[in-house]
Amino acid sequence: MGGALNPGRRARDIERLKTETFDVLIIGGGITGTGAALDAASRGLTVGLVEQRDLAAGTSSRSSKLIHGGLRYLEQLDVRLVREALRERGLLLDHLAPHLVRPVSFLYPLTHRGWERLYVGAGVTLYDLFAGPSSLPRHQQLSLTKALDLFPALRRDSLVGAVRYWDAEEDDARFVLTVARTASFHGAAIAPSVAATGITKDGERVNGVQARCLETGESFTIRTRAVVNATGVWTDHVQDLAGRGAVHVRASKGIHLVVPRDRIEGSVGLITKTEKSVLFVIPWGQHWIIGTTDTDWNLDLSHPAASKTDIDYLLGHINQLIDPPITHNDVEGVYAGLRPLLSGESDSTSKLSREHAVSEVVPGLITVAGGKFTTYRVMAKDAIDAVAAGFETPFPQSSTDQIPLLGADGFRERWEHRADLATRHGMPLETIEHLLHRYGSLADDLLASIEATPRLGAELSGGYLEAEVAYAASHEGALHLDDILTRRTRISVETVDRGTAVAERTAQLVSPILGWGEEARSREVAYYLARVEAERDSQRQPDDRTADAVRLGAPEIRHST
Repeated sequence: MGGALNPGRRARDIERLKTETFDVLIIGGGITGTGAALDAASRGLTVGLVEQRDLAAGTSSRSSKLIHGGLRYLEQLDVRLVREALRERGLLLDHLAPHLVRPVSFLYPLTHRGWERLYVGAGVTLYDLFAGPSSLPRHQQLSLTKALDLFPALRRDSLVGAVRYWDAEEDDARFVLTVARTASFHGAAIAPSVAATGITKDGERVNGVQARCLETGESFTIRTRAVVNATGVWTDHVQDLAGRGAVHVRASKGIHLVVPRDRIEGSVGLITKTEKSVLFVIPWGQHWIIGTTDTDWNLDLSHPAASKTDIDYLLGHINQLIDPPITHNDVEGVYAGLRPLLSGESDSTSKLSREHAVSEVVPGLITVAGGKFTTYRVMAKDAIDAVAAGFETPFPQSSTDQIPLLGADGFRERWEHRADLATRHGMPLETIEHLLHRYGSLADDLLASIEATPRLGAELSGGYLEAEVAYAASHEGALHLDDILTRRTRISVETVDRGTAVAERTAQLVSPILGWGEEARSREVAYYLARVEAERDSQRQPDDRTADAVRLGAPEIRHST
C-alpha cells in the first residue's frame, strides 16, 4: 500500500532533497511537523521533512497518550483551547483515525460532600457541551458504591463519590508515524536521521537549509521557498540558525510510569489534581500509565530522564488513592518527555500556555510552537496558512479535516468481522484486535506477510509479533533497533526486561531489510543494551543532576556505516 517508508524510499527522498526546490521544507518529525507535511502535501505543494533523529523521537512519543480537551485548561478558563481540542477529538475518533483513537472513561474522585460535586459537575457539563454532538457518552454522577464497583482498588477512605466522564487515548508514536506515512502517500519527502545544520538566505529571505545525513555523514543543501520550524523544545535553536527569534519556549519535564494492569484493580481511568499538576491513571492495553510530573528542565534537551524523586512523587500520590499500594518493584517501565510551553512571565511551567503560536521569524521562516498533541492538525494548518501568506500565487485551503489517515478506510468493516478474520488466518481473536488497533486496514500487510512466512506470526515479546518488527523496517521508516523497540513497538517500556531479552532476535529479523552486517548488528544491540542500563541508572538517582550525563540516542551515534 502507498505511503510505505522503507530504506529504498528514504534514499529516493534524500535524493529529492538534494536536487529539487521545494515549496516548503519542514524541520521536525514530531506530530506538528508531520501534520504540517500532510497539510501542505494534500494542498498540492512540494514538501520535504527532515528530522535529526527518529520520527516522534522526542516529545511526541512521550506523552500521556490522551486525545482530550483538558479539564485542567477549562478550570484555567482557557475555553477557546478546550473547545478547539474537543472538536479535534471528535474528528479523530469518528472520521480521521478511528483505528488509532479509542474512547476511555475516567473517574474524578470526590473527597468533599456537597460543593465539590456541584463544582466538578458543572465543569464536566461544560466539557460535554463544548464537545457538541459526540459519539462519546455524557458524564455521570456516581455514588461511593458505584465508584468502587468500577475501581475496587480505590481506598474507601479517600473519596465520598465520583464523577465519570469520557475522553480518548492513542499510541502517540504510532499516530505520528501514521501521519508521516499519510504525508508520504500524498507526495512528501520524509527523511529521518537528517539534521538541519544551517539556514541559507537570498538577501533577507530564507531560501534553503543546510543538512547532514546522520547515517552517512554526507552534508548537502536543500533548496526551498519556505521553511517551517516545528521542532518543539528545539524551537529557539533553529531560530538561532536564522539569527533571530520570535517565539520562545520553555521545556517542562513530564514523566510516566508503566505498571501491569493486574497491579491495580479497576476498569476505568482516574484523574485528580495534585499541588503541581494533574495525576492520571490511564488504562492502556495490558498496562496502566501513571503520570505526570510538570517541572522545569534546563539540562540536555535530547535526553530527559526520570529520577528516583520523580518516581517517588508519582507513587506517593497514587498510593493516597489506592490499596494495595504500588511499589518500585511494580513499575515495569518509565519514560520522560519535554513539553514545549510558550514562555511567559510565570516561574511555574504548569501555568505556561498550552496554546500554540505561529510567527514568521524572518522572511520565509515560519515557527510553530506550543500547543497540544490533540490540536496538531490545527497547528499544522495555521503554519501552512502562514507559508501561503508569503506566496504570490494562492493555493488551496487546508482539507485535512476530511482526509482519513492511512488505515482508517476499511477499519470499521474489518473490526466488525474480526472474528472471521481470526478464523480465516488461524489466529487468536486478541491478536487480530491488536493488529487492527495498531494498523487499521493496513493490518492486511501484516497478515499477508505472515501467510507468506508463517514464522513471522510468532510472538516476539509483550504481545508483539515478529511480523511487526520486520514491518517496522520494511514499511515504517525504522533505521535502528531503538526505533523499533521504543517507538514502533513499546517493548522497551511494556516488559520487565525492557526489551533486552529480544534485542538480539529483533536485530536478526531486521538485518536483511536494513542491510546490517554482523558488525552493525552487534553495534545496534550493544547500544540498545547500554541505553536501557543508562535509563535504569538515572532512575536510581535522587535528582536530575545526573541526567545530563545520560547520552541516549545522541545523533552522532546514529551512523550505521
